[in-house]
Amino acid sequence: MSATAGTGIGTFTIRPLDPLKDAELLHRWVTDPKAAFWMMQDARLQDVEREYMRIAAHEHHHAYLGLHDGVPAFLMETYDPRYVELVGLYDPEPGDVGMHFLVAPTDRPIHGFTKAVITAVMDELFADPRTRRVVVEPDVSNKAVHALNEAVGFVPVREIDKPEKRALLSFCTRERFFNRHSLASRGVAV
Repeated sequence: MSATAGTGIGTFTIRPLDPLKDAELLHRWVTDPKAAFWMMQDARLQDVEREYMRIAAHEHHHAYLGLHDGVPAFLMETYDPRYVELVGLYDPEPGDVGMHFLVAPTDRPIHGFTKAVITAVMDELFADPRTRRVVVEPDVSNKAVHALNEAVGFVPVREIDKPEKRALLSFCTRERFFNRHSLASRGVAV
């Protein structure tokens, strides 16, 4: 993946994550108090390297670094839910793609930035014509991400128990995302 999406906030570029070169940056992000839902608060640098080396070697799980105007700004992971994260927790359909994203902590927040990031992530995922539906499973108590997910078109289905958390299984179809995206770009409240 290497896409560029222009927004009113700037340009987002997504590139494959380099588990060794990007580990120090990721370590700062995933151990920040604002990244509590990433569940790596106590990770050492070596733990982050090991985790992203594992993902890089996995056939059905991938990690990407997102840049905002050329500066690292977010992490994106994709996975095939038939083999990773949700095995046995729901019945996957052809074209399902699982997704996680983490926006880098900052001392100078930009209004609307996180929504622009998730929109760029969804644009990237749906750029692949094989993707019919994006699947997410955030912690049930992560109300901020639930609101973001809803804003781009996710529909909550049910709560599920994963080994590490109680999660809210949600889906966003290609049609629902592009309908929401189209309405929002025309200034219609969604």
